[in-house]
Amino acid sequence: MKRLSTLLILAVLIFNFSLAWAQTSLPKNIHTGPFKAGHIQGIAYDKANQHLYLSYTTMLIKCDLQGNILGSVTGMVGHLGDLTFNPEDGRVYGTLEYKDDAIGRGIMAQEKSNIKLHNGFYIAIFDGDKITRQGIDFQECDLVTTVYLQQVYDDYSAGPAEHRLGCSGIDGISFGPRFGTNDGKQMLTVAYGVYSDHKRTDNDYQVLLQYDVKKWHKYERKLTQAKEGMHTSGPASADGIYFAYTGNTNYGVQNLEYDNELKVWWMAVYKGSKPNFPNYSLFAIDGSTTPKKQPLKGIDYIKKGAVLALQQHLPHLQDPATGVSGWHFEHGSTGFHPAGDGYYFISHNYDSKQGQGCNLRLYRITDNADQPFVLAE
Repeated sequence: MKRLSTLLILAVLIFNFSLAWAQTSLPKNIHTGPFKAGHIQGIAYDKANQHLYLSYTTMLIKCDLQGNILGSVTGMVGHLGDLTFNPEDGRVYGTLEYKDDAIGRGIMAQEKSNIKLHNGFYIAIFDGDKITRQGIDFQECDLVTTVYLQQVYDDYSAGPAEHRLGCSGIDGISFGPRFGTNDGKQMLTVAYGVYSDHKRTDNDYQVLLQYDVKKWHKYERKLTQAKEGMHTSGPASADGIYFAYTGNTNYGVQNLEYDNELKVWWMAVYKGSKPNFPNYSLFAIDGSTTPKKQPLKGIDYIKKGAVLALQQHLPHLQDPATGVSGWHFEHGSTGFHPAGDGYYFISHNYDSKQGQGCNLRLYRITDNADQPFVLAE
């Protein structure tokens, strides 16, 4: 009966979406770039003001839906990853990490910087209303605050093997309800980056932390990008830590988005390469299913973890050997956002001699597991 009801809900949603498809005013393509920065990492959409925010690794771009640049924040020497917009306070939240690994060293070389840094993991919070011109310096402005995530640092720095749970830091981020519910308090959900490593078995889950940010003002600090200025003001631990069994992926969840219409959490990744997994590039968590406390496969140093269910009501592919479900979809890891009525902004990033850029294309969802999204006509 539950299977029939979820299929019926899906059918109604697809039908309702089809009515909107013919009359959407959303642009089919939003072009930005090229910029002398890293590649696009994620997007946030302020629907009320019709503004988009795009992370280009070391800079934040604010533009309108025609791609006109309204302002930018530059000068970051850390990795600014995925973004999300909080309608409750009107600010943009992004993952920001500083670390001495291949990614961190690559950013320092790109920015021609020799600043000495501590490893550190932060949520950067941008006041979008104050981004009114291009080239605002990250360290000189008063529109960015940061909150330190101690739990991420602990997992990155320690463990029975190097990098507990394969933690490479953080990337995917989104606001949405607490796992196991469809409404209520909005929680900030942050996904670990996870190193690719075929020799270990404790890196086959996506790890997601949930935080209640209502009282985060007491933690917010301006960040100075040097050892003596890298603060550690933040919550001691997350309000919840959760696990989604997908098989190992290359650097974990790149883009995380809660879809309020379908009640799922989309996870776009760089697909993994372990031969015993299907290595999908897109997954979705059933947000309404209560997480189950159970032993974690391949992890002997955690007795039990809160495991999230991958969704089953949307048409999907499923690997019979592992039970992992998902999709093969070539886009989304550099930008993915549900725009409403069955439409999605999905990034097509590009690289040219002039720098990095993005064509943000409009897609619509389908009922075809082999082709979950198609370009809007």
